[in-house]
Amino acid sequence: MQKLRLRYTKRGRLRFTSHRDIARTFERALRRAGVPMAYSQGFSPHPKVSWVGAAPTGVASEAEYVEVSVVERVDPAALKAALDEALPPGIDVVDIVQANGGNLTERIDASEWRIELDGVEPERLAEAVSAFLAATSVEVERLTKDGKKIVDVRPAVVSALVEPRSSDAGHDGAGLSQPCGILMTVVRQVTPTVRPDDVLNALRVVADLVPPVPARATRMAQGRLDDEGRLVDPLQQDRES
Repeated sequence: MQKLRLRYTKRGRLRFTSHRDIARTFERALRRAGVPMAYSQGFSPHPKVSWVGAAPTGVASEAEYVEVSVVERVDPAALKAALDEALPPGIDVVDIVQANGGNLTERIDASEWRIELDGVEPERLAEAVSAFLAATSVEVERLTKDGKKIVDVRPAVVSALVEPRSSDAGHDGAGLSQPCGILMTVVRQVTPTVRPDDVLNALRVVADLVPPVPARATRMAQGRLDDEGRLVDPLQQDRES
């Protein structure tokens, strides 16, 4: 049996798709591509597909991960081509490596997020970020299926900086002349999970920052933090092996 680790994207309108639907779409693509999947035992066998985290519904991602097990050896490059042919636009397989031991989940403890705030001046965003970083605790209220929960956002945020840039015309029709503050932040994967909307709510708490239109969040990378606070590619160890 061979285990393969894949990095894929969730772009465009598919950011509004739930993880459950993404998983179903992926498994259908594996069947269409003729991948010799390994199956679990029991009365209801299912393909051995292991998902490593999942971006929240409503956000895009350039770095989602999944492991698949096959019963026959598969060439990663051929599998990538076959899956890209079978998957819908927005889900693109960008990397496939053969697993060489270890636990992929243990190689991921943080995410880097890019959050675009149309209509927000970069200077105003920078002031809010400075106030947030200066705080030791910033609690926000989150509505869950079990009711309201208080989450302290500040300990999970490793870094946050503002990238001043005009909004891209290709994103939902935003004009190039419109101000757009872009927040780049690295957030630890803690329990409870701190999501991009939690970070935005924290900026509202500390600086009364409320974007005039919904923000757009994209997960740019996942990995383990090194001693300098940078993310290490979780597939790097497999490539080196």
